[in-house]
Amino acid sequence: MDSPVSPRPPEPRPRRRDRHGRGMRGPVAPPQVPLSLSRAESFNDLVQDSVDRLERRWPQLADVEFLVMDVPDVKDDVVPLGLSAPAAKERPARIVLYRRPVEIRTKSRDERAMLVHEVVVEQVAELLGLAPESVDPRYGQE
Repeated sequence: MDSPVSPRPPEPRPRRRDRHGRGMRGPVAPPQVPLSLSRAESFNDLVQDSVDRLERRWPQLADVEFLVMDVPDVKDDVVPLGLSAPAAKERPARIVLYRRPVEIRTKSRDERAMLVHEVVVEQVAELLGLAPESVDPRYGQE
């Protein structure tokens, strides 16, 4: 004999309120607030601010491609914070900043902004064959 199969329990209804009777909570911060940016987005903004600052003085940087990568390919014990590569046949000159090594060396957003700018200045100076002080006169003073 077949035993009767009990009907499936009904699907639970989506909860519109939590157990305390409050409504659903929204995001912690609105999208315009820096709190809602991820660390990678915040880092990209710092790099872009630094590049914009330098492009006003060096218009030829408009042809340089600025990239952000998480970590470098480490072959030695030295971990670089950035890398510059001159233009090749089919690609423009490149400057790469490595996000995680910079973040590890800084404690606050202000420190990170200063270090990002220093790395960008150093890489631009290397690419242009100049001293960092000539690329940005405030280099090393902040």
